[in-house]
Amino acid sequence: MATLTKKEKQQEKEYAKERLLSYYLKEGQTVYVLQRSVSSSGMSRNLNLFTVNNGRIEEITYYTAHALGWRLVEKDGHRSLRVQGMGMDMGFHTVESLSFALFGLEGRNALRYERL
Repeated sequence: MATLTKKEKQQEKEYAKERLLSYYLKEGQTVYVLQRSVSSSGMSRNLNLFTVNNGRIEEITYYTAHALGWRLVEKDGHRSLRVQGMGMDMGFHTVESLSFALFGLEGRNALRYERL
């Protein structure tokens, strides 16, 4: 597996943001977060993110990971976003981070969060 250059990583991040904004997310839209697992130390969680478009449930985990530059992991047959940290609602943190990445500082609360 080849390591990506800094420029390639930035291009991947921009492409993911473009896809999210073009096809999946608009301001005020709800992002649903499913927590798949928590590490035994409680320091990380595996999350999957979803949204509803035109009556269809769409998974946005892959594009979210690339837009934020966070890791994807495979566990129990699911590809999930690995989120590090504890002491707060990490699903909320993820959605707010995504909102900030897509809409900037002024729109950091542009997406709504719902836990599954």
